[in-house]
Amino acid sequence: MITSKILAIFIGPSGMALAGNFKNFMTSIESIATLGFQNGIVKYIVEKRDQEAEFKKIMSTVFISLLSVSLLLSLVLFAFSSYWTRTVLDDTTQYAMVFKILALVLPWYATTAFLIVVLNGLGKYRSVIYVNIVGNILGLLFAVAAVYYFKTFGALLSIIIPPSLLFFVVFYYLNKDIRFFDTISRHSFDVQVLKNLSSYSLMALVSSVFGSWVFLAIRKNIITGLGVEQAGYWEAMTRISNYYLLFISTMLTVYFFPKLAFSTSKKATKNVFWSYYNGVLPLFVVGLTVLFFLRFFLIRLFFTKAFFPVADLFFWQLLGDVFKAASLILGYQFFAKKLTLAFITTEIFSLTLMYTFCHFFMTAFGIQGIVMAHALTYFIYWIVLVIYFRKSLFG
Repeated sequence: MITSKILAIFIGPSGMALAGNFKNFMTSIESIATLGFQNGIVKYIVEKRDQEAEFKKIMSTVFISLLSVSLLLSLVLFAFSSYWTRTVLDDTTQYAMVFKILALVLPWYATTAFLIVVLNGLGKYRSVIYVNIVGNILGLLFAVAAVYYFKTFGALLSIIIPPSLLFFVVFYYLNKDIRFFDTISRHSFDVQVLKNLSSYSLMALVSSVFGSWVFLAIRKNIITGLGVEQAGYWEAMTRISNYYLLFISTMLTVYFFPKLAFSTSKKATKNVFWSYYNGVLPLFVVGLTVLFFLRFFLIRLFFTKAFFPVADLFFWQLLGDVFKAASLILGYQFFAKKLTLAFITTEIFSLTLMYTFCHFFMTAFGIQGIVMAHALTYFIYWIVLVIYFRKSLFG
């Protein structure tokens, strides 16, 4: 929240739009660099952490694969930095250095993401919390200094540098529990591990890569059709949305996902679904209703008065997020039961709907059309998931 305030003061809506573009790009790059293995790594480390040989196979195979892919990506990013600048930031020279710096730090960035997932899989939740606290403090301090001195260029750097510096913190906590370099061996590399992780990889890559590029394309359409400031208003609304959706996503990841994964009958799954719909979702709706009436206060708190046009986006965004929250619990069932094909099909369907609705609604309603498209897309997506999982929901 403090970082958003700093961005609002020093770079305004236009700079925030570019930061949003770069953040979407980074989401896809991180997913490719880590091969979308995060959920699968947690699952298999939980299962194999007491079997030394199998644990070494998982650690060695994943680490060597991620390091190889991230080094290859670094070469591509560095060699074609001007192309990525034009594609992502609509600028030919000013921000090319950002992509060269990203190329240099990407292996550290990917390794950090891998080590955090390993800590999580080992059940070292206290260490994960400490790492996140240190990461947030590092990110905040770096962002304040970088944005103050380098404006938009500094904002872009603040997205990539702090997670890379966090490597040393994560390595310290992980090395207290396992001798990391003792678990990595070229001879323990096993292709079967990659095959076991492939379904998780496909689901994560489709969601992260395809999703990030769809939202990047939408923001670029807004910049072209309505102007960069309008794109900045949408980015500000998205940031506020991400803040309160953390409440839902954290609860789903920590509490409901494990319950779905261990549910062995339709009745047990039905109980998990309805405990969410009866307990969590009504509270979430009440919270969003309060936020709607406090929207001008929130804009002043998180941003500046220059962002007051964001208030016009709240209704449709909040409505869409209610449907999004309603669909997320059903979406987690895809991961819990490894329903790879169904997940990919529904994900591509929803992202295609989002892009199509945004294109037509923006022409008719301006920037409000984007949040209207968001609401309609998630309403349809929720209906589709309800139909797909109807036996578990109502059987």
